[in-house]
Amino acid sequence: AHGVTLSPLMGWDSVKPFVTGKYSNKGAFLLCKTSNPGSNDILALDLDQPRQAVFEKIAQLTNAWSSQCSGEEYSTSPPHLGLVVGSTDPIALSRARKAAGPKVWILAPGVGAQGGDLDAACRAGLNEDGTCMLIPVSRGISRADDKNAKAAELKDGINAAREAVMSSNTAGEGEENATEDIAPYQKEFLDFSLSEGVLKFGSFVLKSGRTSPYFFNAGLFASGGALFKLGRAYAASIMADKTLTDGNGKVAFDVVFGPAYKGISLGAVVCASLYSDYNVDVGFAYNRKEAKDHGEGGVLVGASMVNKRILIVDDVITAGTAIRESFDMLKKINAVPVGVSIALDRAEKRSLDDPVSAVQAVARDLEIPVISIVSLPQLQSFLRKSPDYEDEVLASVSDYRKQYGV
Repeated sequence: AHGVTLSPLMGWDSVKPFVTGKYSNKGAFLLCKTSNPGSNDILALDLDQPRQAVFEKIAQLTNAWSSQCSGEEYSTSPPHLGLVVGSTDPIALSRARKAAGPKVWILAPGVGAQGGDLDAACRAGLNEDGTCMLIPVSRGISRADDKNAKAAELKDGINAAREAVMSSNTAGEGEENATEDIAPYQKEFLDFSLSEGVLKFGSFVLKSGRTSPYFFNAGLFASGGALFKLGRAYAASIMADKTLTDGNGKVAFDVVFGPAYKGISLGAVVCASLYSDYNVDVGFAYNRKEAKDHGEGGVLVGASMVNKRILIVDDVITAGTAIRESFDMLKKINAVPVGVSIALDRAEKRSLDDPVSAVQAVARDLEIPVISIVSLPQLQSFLRKSPDYEDEVLASVSDYRKQYGV
């Protein structure tokens, strides 16, 4: 065989015999974060290092062990160590790529019968050159009615994803001038946010001390018409997201949870809009800030969430504290948080020394997708295409993104 799959959990001395001496010209893939759900039992556990899981440590070891091998007796070349990271978990795949670096090959099973999304996996696992990723598909092809056509479809999908990654990086790192397509529901959301005064342009000093050229206050969605449109925008963004739906009108959650206080009304209108616009009937629940000592008691109100899949709905994520508290509270009752839906993703660095946004940090740390109706790049595109705003407004937003954007 030209390569083997190895468990790294017993350490370097258990891997060494397969990649040194007479096998130094062979390849090996270390099991890092496999595609089965049970991989979270061990591989996703947090280590003592801040914000690092077991699978990220394994990803880092590929380079360390490769370097170590060069000094081993009888070794003629560095080992070709890669990683096995399931495509069913794009967030973990992205974290593994970041930990391993751009030159480590990743074997990413799970596309096809296991439900892995090809586009999401490629975006997460490919390096900047659109390479260093192997995507094995067996049942998805072998069980297809037309095997040749299915194989060709997958090949075209992989190549399209590679082109997208390479085009994105060719445009320039940081890409403050990049545009993103605006879906009709997103344009409508921005239009009525501006008309309601929820979104304003100008000069605003934020809590962080930054001076922002725009300000978003979801508390000003304060009429029946505004809440109706807001709920429809949330519902449209949820149904357009591949991680929260199956593409056939079914959602991957059972209950919408609205954290107190703003999240309560948001969760209610989102549930209503999902039902009225998409015939999706899910439960609704929220929490109180203080436990009630009479009646039904407790802090949780609404649909039962025990052993249910939960979508958390809020307006924005500033530091992520409220979302993390909700996540911990839900886990304590054996609920299963599967995603977060917000209105606006500011898509800016938490600090100049920390290139990760609050939204990215929540998605990374909690290992659940965070989706938004719109983000800063889409706001920028909206301004570029709109005849209603002067060039100075677009320039100020572009400069802000250049300085603080992720």
